[in-house]
Amino acid sequence: LRDDALDEGRAAIDDLLARPNAVFRGPYLSVGLPFLQSTEGEALPFSHVSLPYPPYRHQLRAFQRLTGAAPQPTLVATGTGSGKTECFLYPVLDHVAANPGRGVKALVIYPMNALAQDQARRFAEEVHAQDGLRGKVRVGLYTGDTGKSGGARRMGEHEVITDRAVLQADPPDVLLTNYKMLDFLLIRPRDQRLWRYNEPGTLRYLVVDELHTFDGAQGTD
Repeated sequence: LRDDALDEGRAAIDDLLARPNAVFRGPYLSVGLPFLQSTEGEALPFSHVSLPYPPYRHQLRAFQRLTGAAPQPTLVATGTGSGKTECFLYPVLDHVAANPGRGVKALVIYPMNALAQDQARRFAEEVHAQDGLRGKVRVGLYTGDTGKSGGARRMGEHEVITDRAVLQADPPDVLLTNYKMLDFLLIRPRDQRLWRYNEPGTLRYLVVDELHTFDGAQGTD
């Protein structure tokens, strides 16, 4: 209670909190329903990716929408821990592995650098873990936090490419960035090299990982 005129009410609440057993503290029971599983044995639409577990039903629906000759615009809105990242991660990686060639094939945009860095590790670990992806997929992270030189020059078990000179000289298949940096990458002459191999149709996926509403300068970006 921030209003000084409510001192009486504040004192009454303090007295209540100080009284033993006056406030109920549990036990608490979670009644959240489990996420629906896909039908057992249903085929996955991948040629280079394997899943170490059966997907949830919403994941399988996302896989079916995002693969094939004509992927469909898809919005995934499910609960915490439901595997939203996997919904786009596996279709993107499978497409890149199945379509070798130069150019940025997937652009993944994050609202915060910390999230981008965390997901970059996820990309690196998935590529390293799968025989169908290792050596066939290059992922790059290009944000204000990644240095102009001295970053990772190649894919590793836990890291993607972050050296800007390497990314410009040999653009990655999958580019992770944020809104502000994407603006720079599209208008700064020194960054134009990133897109020189992109022809119509090369960029297959534009992923917005976490949908936020912003105001002020960040909203303008």
